[in-house]
Amino acid sequence: MAGDAPKRSWAAGITPQLLFLVIAAALGPLQFGYHLAELNAPEKALRCLSISPKPRSLSSQSSDLPSCIPMTSVEFGTVSSIYTLGGLIGALSAGPISSKRGRLSPMRLSAPFHIFGSLMEAFAPNIPVIVVGRFLSGIASGASLVVGPIYISEISPSDARGALGAMTQIFTNLGILFTQVLGYFLSYDSMWRVVLGTASLLGVLQFISVMLSIESPEWLGTNGRPLDAAKNMRKIRGGFLDEDEAQKWGAAEDSESEQQSLLGEENVSRPQGAHHGTSATSIGFFEVVRHPDNWKAIVAVISVMLAQQLCGINSVIMYSVSFLSELLPTEAGLITVAVGALNFVVTIACSPLSDRLGRKTCLLLSIAGMGINSFILALSLMYKIKILTGIVTLLFVASFAVGLGPVPFILASELVGPEAVGATQSWALGANWIATFLVAQFFPILSKALSGGRVFFVFTGLAAVFFMFISWWVPESREKQNADDVWGREQRSRRQD
Repeated sequence: MAGDAPKRSWAAGITPQLLFLVIAAALGPLQFGYHLAELNAPEKALRCLSISPKPRSLSSQSSDLPSCIPMTSVEFGTVSSIYTLGGLIGALSAGPISSKRGRLSPMRLSAPFHIFGSLMEAFAPNIPVIVVGRFLSGIASGASLVVGPIYISEISPSDARGALGAMTQIFTNLGILFTQVLGYFLSYDSMWRVVLGTASLLGVLQFISVMLSIESPEWLGTNGRPLDAAKNMRKIRGGFLDEDEAQKWGAAEDSESEQQSLLGEENVSRPQGAHHGTSATSIGFFEVVRHPDNWKAIVAVISVMLAQQLCGINSVIMYSVSFLSELLPTEAGLITVAVGALNFVVTIACSPLSDRLGRKTCLLLSIAGMGINSFILALSLMYKIKILTGIVTLLFVASFAVGLGPVPFILASELVGPEAVGATQSWALGANWIATFLVAQFFPILSKALSGGRVFFVFTGLAAVFFMFISWWVPESREKQNADDVWGREQRSRRQD
C-alpha cells in the first residue's frame, strides 16, 4: 500500500469522513463571514435611517423590542468594529489551547459563543447589548479562524492540502453571501433581527458537527500518541495510512499488528524529537518568536495576513452598500449580493490554483489584481462612471479570491513545524484581526475625508508595498515536505545533538 501511495490522485483521498470533518471545521469560518457582513445590507433599517424609530412606552411589556436602534455613525462604527476586537481575543487564546489540548477543544468551545452572541444581537433592545453580542461572536470567530485551517490542513492528504485548505475561504465567502442575500430581502422594519439571529442556528449546526468530529492525527502523533494518530488517520482516509505523513510522528508501519508491536517498544523512531510527545509539543505564543527557526515564518504569515485585509477587501464586504449607494442608489444592494456570489464562485474555481501554480504565485497575482482594480475603482468613483464602478468592484473581489482569500490560512501549517503551528496561527490571525479592526473603524472616516472614491488610492499604495515585500520575503511552500524544506534548512533530526 505504501508503494502505491504516490500514484494516488488527490481526489482518491477525499473520503466521506474527511469531507465531513473538513465541513465541520469550516462552519466556524462560515460564521466569521456571516458576522463580518451581517450589518452591511440592513444598516439603514437597524439605525432607523429608513424608518421612524418606534418608541417604547413605559407600559410596554419587557419582552417588547424596538423595531430599530438609533445610532450615530460613530456608534455604528463601534458596533461593527467591536466584532474584530473579540476576534483578536479569540485568535490569541485559541492557538495555545489548540497546542496543549488538541484542535477540537477550541472548536467545541467556540460554538456556544456563536450561539449566545447571535441571540444577544437578535434580541438586543439597545446598543450595549448588541455590542456585547457582536463581541462574543467575534471571540468565537477568532478562535475558529485560528484552529479550523490548522485542523483541515493536518487531516488533509498532502497533495490535496491546497484545495481543501481553500475551504476556509470558500465557507467564509458562503457566509458572506448568505447574510447578504438575507439582508437584501430582509432590510426593512425589524426584520434585521432575523438576519442577526439566523447565525445562532448555524452555531447549533456547528456544535453538533464538531462534537461528532475526531482529533487531528498529526496533533495526536506529535503529542506522544502515535497509535491513536494512526487509528484516526485510517478512519479519515478510508483505511489508508500515509507512511510519509505518519513518519513525522513515528507511526508508519507495514501493518496494524506490526505497528502495535513496534510502538510498544522504546525504539520507535520519532524523527522530529516527538518521543513520548515531549519535545515536539506546545511552543508558546512568545516562545515561538524567539525560536531561531520560526521568526522568519512569523514575519511571513503576519505580512500575508496584513495584506489580506489592508488591500481593502472588507471596505467592499462591510461598506459596499454605503459607498455605492451615492452613485448607484438602486443597484447598490444588488451589486453587494453579486459581490458575495462572485467571491464564492471564484474562490471555488481557483481553489486548485495554489496546488498548481504555487502559494506565492497566487498571492502575488491576487495583490497585483487588487491594486490595479483599486486604482481604477477610485477613478470610476471620482468621475462617476457607473458601469465601470460596478464592473471594477466585481473584479476587485475576484482578484482577492485568486490568492489573498484562501492562501493565508494554510501558510502557517506549512512554514513552521507542527509544534509551532498553533502559536504561529495566533500571531497570524491576531495581525489579521487588528487589520480588520482598522478597516472597519476607519474606512468610513477616511471615505469622508477622501471623498469621491479617493480612499481607494490608499489601498492601491498598500497593495504595491505588500507586493514588493512578499516577493522578497515569503518562500514558496508548494510540494515541500516540511518547514525545513521550505526554508532550505537542514532537517532538525540531523541538527539535534
